[in-house]
Amino acid sequence: MLESKEISLEKAVLIGIVTKDQDEIKSKEYLDELEFLTYTAGGEVVKRFTQKMDMPNSRTFLGTGKIEEVERFIKDNDIGTAIFDDELSAAQERNISKILNCKVLDRTNLILDIFAQRAQTSYARTQVELAQCEYLLPRLRGMWTHLERQKGGIGMRGPGETEIETDRRIVRDKIALLKERIKIIDKQMSVQRGNRGAMVRVALVGYTNVGKSTLMNVISKSEVFAENKLFATLDTTVRKVVIQNLPFLLSDTVGFIRKLPTQLVESFKSTLDEVREADLLLHVVDISHPNFEQHIDSVHKILGEIKSADKPTIMVFNKIDAYKPEPLSEDDLETERTKMHYSLDEWKKTWMSKIGNNALFISALNKENLEDFKKRVYEEVRQIHITRFPYNHFLYPDYDENQA
Repeated sequence: MLESKEISLEKAVLIGIVTKDQDEIKSKEYLDELEFLTYTAGGEVVKRFTQKMDMPNSRTFLGTGKIEEVERFIKDNDIGTAIFDDELSAAQERNISKILNCKVLDRTNLILDIFAQRAQTSYARTQVELAQCEYLLPRLRGMWTHLERQKGGIGMRGPGETEIETDRRIVRDKIALLKERIKIIDKQMSVQRGNRGAMVRVALVGYTNVGKSTLMNVISKSEVFAENKLFATLDTTVRKVVIQNLPFLLSDTVGFIRKLPTQLVESFKSTLDEVREADLLLHVVDISHPNFEQHIDSVHKILGEIKSADKPTIMVFNKIDAYKPEPLSEDDLETERTKMHYSLDEWKKTWMSKIGNNALFISALNKENLEDFKKRVYEEVRQIHITRFPYNHFLYPDYDENQA
């Protein structure tokens, strides 16, 4: 008989700060996202700590009183991990670990851990390993504290620093090797992309966990891994899709996130070549998420970084089945009506109306409005195709003519 195993979640506390650039509302949003990241990585959040500061303490990130409060809570509740919402310097991480006496992670480290779990292909694993090595290099000194000779004097000299230098050289060599390996794979993938001929290429882009893979599965009738967790998809998947009789290539790419670590943006730039070389972008947005407007801004920022912001784009507002405005009764005269109270129809009359027919509202899970989605994508792909091959436009009539 098979033994049933209980999966125990690692107990963790989250730590963030409120500054002049990051008010309480924004700090709460980031910590909500950090909690979801922790759950995705296999952790359970027991408590959150926040502190108002002009800027983080250069030594311990938090102030003396607050770090002592965190230390007491961790000791009393047997917490194994403390996760900080911002990237910690090597010195901060070292100092905090000594005080809290538990595992200390920052947002970057947590995202790297999730990426390491989710990487399936050798290409994704190589990219994640490169990002991890680049993150690790400046932090090696903290891992050699057992060999530090802080007091000095007779009997206190030792090979600690020599060991660190050896490790640094090993990590640098590893980084150089991984970069070479990525260059070789990039050449192979470039050849693969070239072999696809002149077919129109469409790329799904968007924030993480907005339903890109679910939409990919519905449209391409394939089985791309989809799950209600952050970064379910790391490996770019390309499928041939046919709407009516018009074929094109559809690629599902890694999701974006706010405060995305620099190492990951650099490592995954080659993965995003699918986005760079696409003729059309489908920017998928989870409209049921209260902060979807900030998510759109984050995606636009990263698209700008990879020089793809000016590509033809259709905005696909997904998860309309899950959208629920905040209730507000008519006789409530005290509460100010804000965007949180907008219905979908009211949203459509805002800045979304300026997008015109390039704004689509669907539910990939429940297959709502998919016919409208297919029609709009067909029209756009057809236009790109007949511009490229003007002599065979008669092969692909208008969508409605095909339906007749």
